[in-house]
Amino acid sequence: MRLSLKTKFTLATSLLVLAVVAVVSALYLGRLTSQVLHQADDRARFVAQQVFLACQNALADASETGRAPRSLKPEDIREYVRTTLDNSSPLNSLIESAVGYSPTIYEITISGDDGAVLVSSDASKRGQMAPARPSVDLLVHGGFINQLRTLYGPPQTYEYSLPFSLGSGPFGNIRIGLSSTLLRDEISPGLRSAVYWALGSVLLSTLLALLVSRITLAPLERISKQLDRISAGEFDFEPAVARGDELGVVSTKITGIGKQLHDVREIFSTLRENLDQVMQGLGDGLLLFNAEGRAVLVSPSVEKFLGGRVEDLRGRFVSEIFPARHALRGILRVEGEQIESVESTEVTLERGSHPLRIRVSAQVIREHGKRMGTLVTLHDIETLERIGNQLQVSERLAALGRVTAGVAHEVKNPLNSMRLWLEVLKANMPIDPEPQQAVKMLDSEIDRLDRAVKTFLNFTKPVEINLEETDLRALIEEVLDAARPSIAKAGLELSVDLPGNFPPVLLDRQLIHQCVLNLLLNASSFTPPGGRVTINLQRQGDYAVISVSDTGKGISPEDRGKIFQLFFTTRPGGTGIGLANTFRFVQLHNGRIEFESETGIGTTFRVELPLARTEAASPASSAQPLPLAKVRDFSQPFATEKR
Repeated sequence: MRLSLKTKFTLATSLLVLAVVAVVSALYLGRLTSQVLHQADDRARFVAQQVFLACQNALADASETGRAPRSLKPEDIREYVRTTLDNSSPLNSLIESAVGYSPTIYEITISGDDGAVLVSSDASKRGQMAPARPSVDLLVHGGFINQLRTLYGPPQTYEYSLPFSLGSGPFGNIRIGLSSTLLRDEISPGLRSAVYWALGSVLLSTLLALLVSRITLAPLERISKQLDRISAGEFDFEPAVARGDELGVVSTKITGIGKQLHDVREIFSTLRENLDQVMQGLGDGLLLFNAEGRAVLVSPSVEKFLGGRVEDLRGRFVSEIFPARHALRGILRVEGEQIESVESTEVTLERGSHPLRIRVSAQVIREHGKRMGTLVTLHDIETLERIGNQLQVSERLAALGRVTAGVAHEVKNPLNSMRLWLEVLKANMPIDPEPQQAVKMLDSEIDRLDRAVKTFLNFTKPVEINLEETDLRALIEEVLDAARPSIAKAGLELSVDLPGNFPPVLLDRQLIHQCVLNLLLNASSFTPPGGRVTINLQRQGDYAVISVSDTGKGISPEDRGKIFQLFFTTRPGGTGIGLANTFRFVQLHNGRIEFESETGIGTTFRVELPLARTEAASPASSAQPLPLAKVRDFSQPFATEKR
């Protein structure tokens, strides 16, 4: 558990005070204990002297009254002394008062030199052998720890012994017993007082430490909150602590660092947005790994190749993005978290029913011989092929335009001459039915040929585009009004999905009207009765996407490469001009047209047109970034075909 600086400061102060109080209390307790023990020892010595004097007086009084031992035998002398002392009222009074009023004296005993008790404050011990007890000097002159261990351990009785003589030789001892329990009771009040003072001092010091730490560390809390705001992207332009001391200087420096971070963040954000905008338009997948093997840059197109979201891939290690048994792990020669350099290698990734052919390369980035990272590039081979197909279609249309313009120009003048001479011939021919029928047939064929020439000329001549900001929803409604009769006549269901609000699109109303109408009429022509035609409008980034779907028979694989060619058609009575014009008109708007088709299921055409201006994404489209410029996105099948 992490402790705050305030808590640490308070604990340190409290522990320091506790240590000081403990040392002072120990010294006080040692002094108190030593004082009590010395007082008890002095009192025991004094009482022993008093008892000794009382014994002398008792024996002297007995001698004056004529009492004497029966003989000089030790037994008789001992019995004489015991009887004399036992019958001495002053001695007994002294013993009782000393035991009763002295707080530490537990027992007073007078014993002979053989250890037998002659007189005792404990009447039950008279005549018995006096127990051996440790000297009180051991307790008085012992160490402080030993003294406390003795006093607060099991009860013991220590003894001060005063030997005395009778006649010319030693006779006995006056024993003053001091109880450890009584000594402890004498010390305990002082000990409790010391404990109370210690606890009070620690508590008071803790409260003072809390108050001082709150006052002292308050600027640090403000500085910490300032750093939290900087971490969250909120930059202060004034110091959080306006003081002249060290904390104020630190706060001022942090404010300066915050300003620098704010500027760097703005620059980085701009660079990041520009980089994201550039990467949004990349059809190739890019993964940049740092020296530790962590992905620091992932382009949006990587989702198409690896399947995971960019947000999930960014920050992950090589071994997590390319785990064991991944199709690219062996090609990239992954060792631990490092990728070796790999030349362009083609591989097929399994993506359900649509395998993805890609070209993989890896480049190790070094600086001064030190490995700095690795750049992995994933190229979509099918996308490159679709771009080539689109260029081929554009080139064929351009070449066809040049040829047809020349042919139409050369054919139109002879046709005009033929029509003039045919009119002269009709005026001078007989009225016979057969010649008139032949002339009528020639006239009809000349008209048909003239219409074909006009079609060539209309397709090849430059188209003037009148661009204007247009409400695409209203334009589609106009197209639907024109197409509904044909769709209803074909017995089809029409499904329309248009958003409530949509940004304006810069386009030529007449050309885009014709494009969408061609797609709707084409869908109704190739969908059997009871089917459905669906039109949908949605926004993707900076593009408006018009989708026209049907549930018709679909486009056969052999026809998919030719549907945008002029005069190619599979519809009886069709001219083969509608989708060619649609392709041309979309290109004139810097847009793109693509389609997906499955035989027997249906076809979906997608027309993408750039919006009139870049603006903040609406909630419905906020999940996708809005690049300022976007190159063609070939992540979907490219429409190089016409049904």
